[in-house]
Amino acid sequence: MEGFGDFANIDVDKLLSGAHERMARVQEMQEQLADLVGQAEGAEGRVKATYTMAGGLTDLDIDPRALRMGSKDLAATIKATVHEAAQDLQRQVAEIMSGVFGEADNPMKLVGDRDAAVAKVKEAQAAYDRTMQDVMGQLDAVRKRLGL
Repeated sequence: MEGFGDFANIDVDKLLSGAHERMARVQEMQEQLADLVGQAEGAEGRVKATYTMAGGLTDLDIDPRALRMGSKDLAATIKATVHEAAQDLQRQVAEIMSGVFGEADNPMKLVGDRDAAVAKVKEAQAAYDRTMQDVMGQLDAVRKRLGL
């Protein structure tokens, strides 16, 4: 396999084993994410919200005592409680993803940071472009050696 450089030394079994392991971890992560529930309480427990990945706001419980609040205060409390439940869910997602991807590569770090997300996409595009150039160069060299 002379002329293939480091490519000829790839341990295919190790590569496949690593890919299977990563896929199993991603599958496990997906199952964990499906079961997550974000929860929050407001107005001394009189307003409770539940938030899930699949359904968004899935439960809103308003104790009758909360109805004594003014309508604007109650509306603000409901909005804040729903927001806190969504943030609780997001925090749980970030924890699970940190466990799978590691803290440095956690994609949840990019949520809400457009510049960081764009930089990561550009970095991935550049790596892809370099890899494709390398592969195409190797394939061209093989084609020439084979006289095709």
